[in-house]
Amino acid sequence: MRWAGAAIGLAVNALVTFNPEPDVDLLYGFHVFGLCVMAGVFAADVIARPSPGWLRAAEVTPRLIRDYVPRSLTAALAAQAIALLVLLIVAAMTASADTDGRPGRALSVTCPAGTHLFSPWPGPYYAWPTLGGLALGTVACALLLRRVTARSGDDDQRRINAWAAVGAWGVLVSAPLFAVSLTMGLVVLSVPCGGAMTDVALSGLVVAAVTSALTAGHCLGVLLLPQAYVKARP
Repeated sequence: MRWAGAAIGLAVNALVTFNPEPDVDLLYGFHVFGLCVMAGVFAADVIARPSPGWLRAAEVTPRLIRDYVPRSLTAALAAQAIALLVLLIVAAMTASADTDGRPGRALSVTCPAGTHLFSPWPGPYYAWPTLGGLALGTVACALLLRRVTARSGDDDQRRINAWAAVGAWGVLVSAPLFAVSLTMGLVVLSVPCGGAMTDVALSGLVVAAVTSALTAGHCLGVLLLPQAYVKARP
């Protein structure tokens, strides 16, 4: 069902246009894909749930979500979610109108030689789809993890579904972070009057882009083949 959710997510993105502008449509696509995978994990959890007749004794030990999720990956994704929020706030505070007068889509930089306008810039126009999808995906992942942890049955299956849910949430975090940091990095690289602060900002954006890209690839593996990661855990 996880693979079915991923296939549905790709199909929906291929068939449905959420915004006429390709870059904004891509931001929606990340979240649609992750939510479809979470729906697949939910369906797999429902199908795998054993019938009450199989239970011989009630479990008295409370189960905690942190006991089933990949802790290092979850911590890394939380840090990346914070980094994404910080970048979006910075971008929103520095954004200006583009050449067509549309607000929140460009960065205006004043240099000794004149004023330069760079776009696209992930200002408020691009931030709202990202923040909305991130918030919705985070709530969906939290509810899914709560359900998976509380389910009856095999402990390994709970852990597999929990890892897949975190992997899907990871796509919602790392893919937009990659897009935002790469976009901002290209703009900063194009500024003709950069100084030491520009170099520091560019270095940080490069680190964010590379890290988020690697994390996104890892999350894809986790959400599609969580059993391989669960079996390989220490």
